[in-house]
Amino acid sequence: MSKTEPNTSVNDATKQDEDIDLIALLLTLLRGWKTILVCIFLGLAFGVTYSRYVQPTYQSDALLQIDEQSKGIAALGSNISNLVGTESSPAETERELIMSRMVLEPVVDKLYLNIRVSDPHISKLERITQSTIPNQTSSEKGVFLDTKNGQVHIAEFEVPQAYENRTFNIVKTNKGFELSIGNDELVTKYKGNIGTPTIIDTPEGAINIIVESLPAIGYRINLSKLSKPVAISSLSNSLSVSEKGQKTGIIQLTLSGPDQKQVSRILSNVVQSYVNQNLSRGSEQTTTTIKFMESQIPQLRQKLKQSEEAFNKFREQYGTIDVNQEASLLVSESAAIERQVSELNLKKAELTTYYTSEHPLVIQINDQLSTLEERRTQIKEDISRLPEMQREFLQLSQDMEINREIYLTMLKNYEQLKIARAGEIGYVRIVDMPINTYQAIAPKKMLIWIISSLIGLVFGVLLVLLKSLLRNTVKDPERLEAKTGVPVIAT
Repeated sequence: MSKTEPNTSVNDATKQDEDIDLIALLLTLLRGWKTILVCIFLGLAFGVTYSRYVQPTYQSDALLQIDEQSKGIAALGSNISNLVGTESSPAETERELIMSRMVLEPVVDKLYLNIRVSDPHISKLERITQSTIPNQTSSEKGVFLDTKNGQVHIAEFEVPQAYENRTFNIVKTNKGFELSIGNDELVTKYKGNIGTPTIIDTPEGAINIIVESLPAIGYRINLSKLSKPVAISSLSNSLSVSEKGQKTGIIQLTLSGPDQKQVSRILSNVVQSYVNQNLSRGSEQTTTTIKFMESQIPQLRQKLKQSEEAFNKFREQYGTIDVNQEASLLVSESAAIERQVSELNLKKAELTTYYTSEHPLVIQINDQLSTLEERRTQIKEDISRLPEMQREFLQLSQDMEINREIYLTMLKNYEQLKIARAGEIGYVRIVDMPINTYQAIAPKKMLIWIISSLIGLVFGVLLVLLKSLLRNTVKDPERLEAKTGVPVIAT
């Protein structure tokens, strides 16, 4: 009992000290509430200032559906794509095509995305105080920029390669405009007229520029021409392409930028450029098949004509020859084999536009052709054992029927493909086009304000505790007397 009681007393004293420390800490924070409140206010003010300084970012999206086959080739009635086994979604390939220069370069050229104009007179304070800062917009007519002294409109700007990605200064004058590079007054200033095409000769080559409008006289504007790779890379970095779900064939395109209308306009042109390229690819595949058929049809027509003339000549000379049932079956089988050979040759011509002769699909068709050739040789041997008159009659009749069937089949497929090419729609369908939402995705102002206020709160608490630590005095005389055992007289 004597050992337990002292330990209990020590534990109670320790717990009491901890309670006193927590209470003292709380009292310290309460005494420093003004400091904490000021820090919270400063943090919130910083967050508000930052959220107004950072330019808003808008986003627009579009949806595309990718079919698994081209409609033009399917018009043949035998879909070659069934022979091609694939484990990956077509959307994976199409994603890379959308991000390629083949699709993005026409958009850059059409909307003049490689021309940049900016207003150097906008200060950091104006970025904070003004609700919106004008941004450059681009269209088929050129680039535009609204300033407080008027609008900038550059309809064309072509520079030598040495001047690409460099900043020009353009200023309106009484007689037109002046164009110079950099801020150095020693740099030669080139003059031109507003509203008319201007060709400026420089040591590096000719500069072609069409200036439709500029702000007030003497108001300087920055102008630059990006190189094609830089402009395409800038567009590609702002563009996101992904498949919605697993192998759904639905592709989502997302583009972000500082101007909602500009973002939607650019994305719409990206979608249209991709659809046009897709249509061109499908039409090219169909055209390749049509050209092959056009080269074969005259030859087949001539063979049919020759076989008909030979058969008619034989009948005029010997009349109609009776043949047995076995011989008729041989003729029918031979005609079917020739038809299959013709179809396989057509498929082979299609496949060789994509693959080499070593591809498994091409090898498979070659094996089928070899099998049919062996059977055709065997039929010829069977026919050769018939009486000479029957054999010759069957041979001429067979040639005529086979040539007629091949010619008519080829002609039918040819007409179907011509119709398919005229109505070619590609294998991409636009599900959703971009729309303007006018809802900025960044900066997230409320989140910034909350985080900045919390940072101010934490900083204020730390500041109050630091001040209390540096000014560590005893404020409770009873606690001091209990600790030291010496009577304390406090006033």
